[in-house]
Formats: sequence, structure tokens, C-alpha cells
Amino acid sequence: MFNDIGALELVALVVLAVLVFGPEKLPKVIQDATRFIRKVREFSESAKHDIRSELGPEFKDFEFEDLNPKTFIRKQLDENEDLKELKELRSSFDLKKEINEVADAVNGKDSDTSVPAAVNGSPGTPDLLKKRENVDRDERPPFDADAT
Repeated sequence: MFNDIGALELVALVVLAVLVFGPEKLPKVIQDATRFIRKVREFSESAKHDIRSELGPEFKDFEFEDLNPKTFIRKQLDENEDLKELKELRSSFDLKKEINEVADAVNGKDSDTSVPAAVNGSPGTPDLLKKRENVDRDERPPFDADAT
């Protein structure tokens, strides 16, 4: 619960408590706070026990922590065998590598995989992906209504 409180923050809280309540009243305030926390825990445990007894024997393995959506999903993913295969497939697929190969193919760079000749621009086919080197000065560029 308080795993993220550092030593300096704890010291600051103690100093603040001494300043606010004073050294005479501080032990009584601490006793009252611990008594309150203990009563809240007892109330919570009795409420859980009452709910479990009312649900009946069908829900004997019911855990209240499962009501948290993240915990529920994590538990379901760990128990399902089909999803383990999906995790293995997902871990074997490298998205960055695939995207880099496609980008290299589009840009005309050599890559490890074979790319069709029409994309790379073989001598017999015109390469439509490359920019024209000689542009006429009087020629207007094509108008693309979707780009504007």
C-alpha cells in the first residue's frame, strides 16, 4: 500500500505530525488511527465472509480481487492454453523488421527478402515510384484534390 513512500517523505510526515498534533497528543492520535484501521479491516473481512456465505457453495473459490478488470483478464490469459500459442506467435513476430523491409522495398534499397521486380524497377518495366529527374519548367504539377 505504501511501497512508493521514500525515507525522506516518511520523515517529512513524522515532522508534520509532530508539528500539527504536538508531542503530547501524538501517541493518542497514533493509537486512535491504528484502532480505526483495525476496525475497518474487521468490517471488511466480516463483509467478505457474509457475501461468500450468501453466494453459496458454487462460489467457494470466488476472490474479490478478481473483480478488478486487470486481474480478471490476467487470470484468464494465464489459464487459457490457446492464448499461450498466440503469445508465442506474437513474440516471434517482429513488427519493426517487417516495416523496415517494406520501407526498403518501396525505396528501392536491397533487403534480405526478395521483392518483386515491378517494385524494384527492372530494366523492362517503368518505375512509377521513382521521382522524374527531368521536369519541364512550363509543366504544372498534377493537382490532387484529396491532398489539399
